[in-house]
Amino acid sequence: MTLKGKTAIITGAGKGIGRAVAQALAAEGVNLGLIARTAKDLKQLQEELSGTYGVKIASSVSDISDRHQAEAAVASLQTELGAIDILINNAGILKLGKLVDMDPEDWEKIVQVNLMGTYYVTRAALPAMLQQNSGDIINVSSTAGERGFATGSAYCASKFAVLGLTEALMQEVRKSNIRVTALTPSTVNTPLAAGAGLPIGDEDRMMQPEDVAQLIVAGLKLPSRVILKTAGIWTTNPQ
Repeated sequence: MTLKGKTAIITGAGKGIGRAVAQALAAEGVNLGLIARTAKDLKQLQEELSGTYGVKIASSVSDISDRHQAEAAVASLQTELGAIDILINNAGILKLGKLVDMDPEDWEKIVQVNLMGTYYVTRAALPAMLQQNSGDIINVSSTAGERGFATGSAYCASKFAVLGLTEALMQEVRKSNIRVTALTPSTVNTPLAAGAGLPIGDEDRMMQPEDVAQLIVAGLKLPSRVILKTAGIWTTNPQ
């Protein structure tokens, strides 16, 4: 199934997995709406992709943990690009610390970005998908959304919640031909992981952002009625 000519919104597009997904989708001929907090990263990526692949690209510098910014970003990208076929909820932050030691504001911010940001962007993009009776929504969760680990209470709570959100939303929109998928990668060699102080080890043997991007592309190419449940990616039949 070809993706050429489709349009995707990607959050957290400036670095890591989001950047790799943008590159992979542009190579497939997908038009892109890019959301990130850093203008420099978005400008550099937009120039690189538009010059290489010739797809339409629009961007929005936004903090998706703020509902009004998230809604404005989606509206702006829809105005520039038209109907949105694919939504990749990738933006996330990570900070480690014991529950009693972490500042409550830091704990809340992780949940606000990872969970509420996913909710805000999805809520803004979903009505158009429902109207066109088609779409793909991919939420990037984590193995930390399947099992907790010490010092990761905030991150784990947010990623467990993303899986619950994914499954509940799938049940809501399955008859509207909208496929909702969650990815649960382990540690990926990204600035997020390195900045949080996670043990990186041998970078050459780690999962790379490009690996996740190729998994997303492969999943999007599957027929919409395929049921897929394997390590790292799960979805259900939208029928």
